[in-house]
Amino acid sequence: MLVALFYTHHFVLYNNPLHVFFFFIGPGGHVSKYSLSWLAENSYERKKKAVVQPRILWSSSIYKDANVPTSKWSEFMSHDDELKKFLRNYLLYGIAFVDDVPPTVEATEAVTQRVSLIRETTYGRMWSFTSDFSRGDTAYSQLALDRHTDTSYFQEPCGIQVFHCLKHEGTGGRTLLVDGFHAAETLRQRSPESFSLLAGVPISHEYVENTDSHRNHMTGIGPVLSVYPWNEELYLMRYNNYDRSVINTVAHDTVRQWYAAHRELTKELRRPENELWVKLSPGKVIFIDNWRVLHGRESFTGLRQLCGCYLTRDDVLSTARAFGLQA
Repeated sequence: MLVALFYTHHFVLYNNPLHVFFFFIGPGGHVSKYSLSWLAENSYERKKKAVVQPRILWSSSIYKDANVPTSKWSEFMSHDDELKKFLRNYLLYGIAFVDDVPPTVEATEAVTQRVSLIRETTYGRMWSFTSDFSRGDTAYSQLALDRHTDTSYFQEPCGIQVFHCLKHEGTGGRTLLVDGFHAAETLRQRSPESFSLLAGVPISHEYVENTDSHRNHMTGIGPVLSVYPWNEELYLMRYNNYDRSVINTVAHDTVRQWYAAHRELTKELRRPENELWVKLSPGKVIFIDNWRVLHGRESFTGLRQLCGCYLTRDDVLSTARAFGLQA
């Protein structure tokens, strides 16, 4: 076995590319070649200024004025160009729709698998539920649900949430959508200290379920806002007032400051102009970026049956990159 005792770098510029020679004691040697454009592209200074994932932050009026097109089931399932358009809209806005999907669990599963792999959780792989209180979760009720992200009590929250309303014989039940990144960036501009506090203090979210059929106790820890350390770009939001646990890992003074900062963010999230209300009906499937867009619903009456699933975030982004999209 050849052991390298030392190596040196010798840079020789022959117009383009730049040749980097590695010299080892012993026979042979290795030459690595890098183009100047590659070196510039991968410099720290360039990376610090670059955006990892381009996004369009939106309020209700911004999204409506954009007239973002929805995909149609037949084209979506058979044409890659339509899938690429769908993924581009999803990456930019954090939500995307497919219309004319047959109102069945099987068709919903098929349309999700066109995008990514299904992430199986304690709620199953594909789930279908009504307001029968069959699980220890307020989603299985007729109550209104405030804006939130799902699975904040997972160490890695699920990346994509899919909903399809298969049947509703009653009133109400509109879905609420809020761009959490829009609210967070507004907070950053208005109160950078509060933003930094929410990005720097890890807190716990917890889910406890104890029924005849299901017993779960899950805990996920992380800040409300997660940013990349080199460019401060926001990439993940955990916001769920239903599942937030006791804050007992930071000093009392910090807790008071944290609650004040959280109240500022909540005020921004609850501004009426930031609320996008959508009536889900049979045939309309919505994909939600659960790391960015908060969802909720108004109360409803009658029988309302929903199905859906969670998707793995990595595979959605992988599919997008395969189409040449920045993700």
